[in-house]
Amino acid sequence: MVLPFSRSISHVSPLALRVSAWLGSSLPPPWIDVPQRSGAHKVLSSRSPCASLFFGMCCIIPHLFQLHLFIYIYFVSSNLSHLFNSFFASCHKLQESLLSSASGYSNYRGILNWCVIMLVLSNARLFLENLLKYGILVDPIQVISLFLKDPYRWPAACLVIASNIFIMIALYTERRLSVGAIGENVGIIIHSINLSTVLFFPVATLLMVNSVTPVGGVLALAVYTILFLKLYSYKDVNKWCREIQHAKALSMSRSFSSASRSQVHYPGNLTHRDMYYFVFAPTLCYELNFPRSPRIRKRFLLRRLFEMLFFMQLLVGLIQQWMVPTIQNSMKPFQDMDYSRMIERLLKLAVPNHFIWLIFFYWFFHSSLNFVAELMQFGDREFYRDWWNSETITYFWQNWNIPVHKWCLRHFYKPMLKRGMSKWVGQTAVFLISAFFHEYLVSVPLKMFRLWAFMGMMAQLPLAWLVGRVFQGNYGNAAVWISLIIGQPIAVLMYVHDYYVLHYGGEEPAAPVLLS
Repeated sequence: MVLPFSRSISHVSPLALRVSAWLGSSLPPPWIDVPQRSGAHKVLSSRSPCASLFFGMCCIIPHLFQLHLFIYIYFVSSNLSHLFNSFFASCHKLQESLLSSASGYSNYRGILNWCVIMLVLSNARLFLENLLKYGILVDPIQVISLFLKDPYRWPAACLVIASNIFIMIALYTERRLSVGAIGENVGIIIHSINLSTVLFFPVATLLMVNSVTPVGGVLALAVYTILFLKLYSYKDVNKWCREIQHAKALSMSRSFSSASRSQVHYPGNLTHRDMYYFVFAPTLCYELNFPRSPRIRKRFLLRRLFEMLFFMQLLVGLIQQWMVPTIQNSMKPFQDMDYSRMIERLLKLAVPNHFIWLIFFYWFFHSSLNFVAELMQFGDREFYRDWWNSETITYFWQNWNIPVHKWCLRHFYKPMLKRGMSKWVGQTAVFLISAFFHEYLVSVPLKMFRLWAFMGMMAQLPLAWLVGRVFQGNYGNAAVWISLIIGQPIAVLMYVHDYYVLHYGGEEPAAPVLLS
């Protein structure tokens, strides 16, 4: 039997949701047309609320089934599409390997950590091997005894104290020039004699006095070299101030006004206070007004002091424990001209020598110079740049020692260019004067002249040309590092070998003579 309302199901609209308002009443369903409510419909309208509820549910269930079927088909089709894309889509694309330069990948932090770990492990093995072979050779008392052996055998310290004479000569010469008491030509002569004496007086003293140790001689000559560069800059800057003064026809002196009380003008800078501030300041280039830091940071100062003391002890320990035995064991291969053993000794010496050089760089250029700068409130702390990223030899020499680079650029290279000389000639002259001072600091304390340091510095010119033309990028940086790691121990072995041959007839001494 077909129910009378079944023919109207096809006319059901989405408004069927309105059945929720009808389920509790006895009215006919809202989707059945009113004119059709006759006969059986009148019978249905007289039914109980339960029958009405049943009637409404029977009308909703088919539409719920249709909705569920539609949702099911939709999700099944979506999952099939996703599975199709997962199984049949392409898994390859155009790309470079990570270690290729074309990939643009730059995060090598893990490889860097691995290199550091391997470096620590390899050097730990070498250190343990050294201890097992030689025992503990570190003896701080031996270093201290070099300076406390005999108070009357301190010619190096006396040389350093005597340097104040040359400082005063430069100061009083500039004072006389500032008031016109002497002429410019006379001032040039006095400064020339004074600067020449600064260079050659300590040389004569070290060569005539036999009690000077090589270490003391190096320290004394280093002080006089720094003093020579400072006094040369002091002479030049004051001369420039006089030229400006004459050009403007103005008399400039120290200003005592509240607006510029901290500024110093020529000739108000010609004082003992100003002179000795420049002498002790961590710079080689003189200025009337240096940049000053606002205060002294005590924690920063203590950290730098701790680093200075720690790395000084570390340097002495590494030289005594690691470098001296390696050098002494290298003498026999040099005497026998055993080239394979010589190369082996050279490579063995390269590691401790380069490690000591890096520690010395940090100790001097970072810890020591920052300590002095903080103590004197010297504001310019650019003592070095990123020389470790050097891709050319020229870039390395321009950035690893900024005080010397600034002096060469200001007082030597640019004046040569103003005189009409070419850049190549200027660069060659800079390397020439650098080679002279390198040989000056090595040959005089050792009391022998072999020119190994001079030739090593002059060899930087063709090496710089070769690296700049042949190697680029990372290859250039590797070439710079190789020259630093291999070049220095070659010079060290040459000087030590010649020193042993000259002073001990080729026999290896029982003690590290370079420190005695």
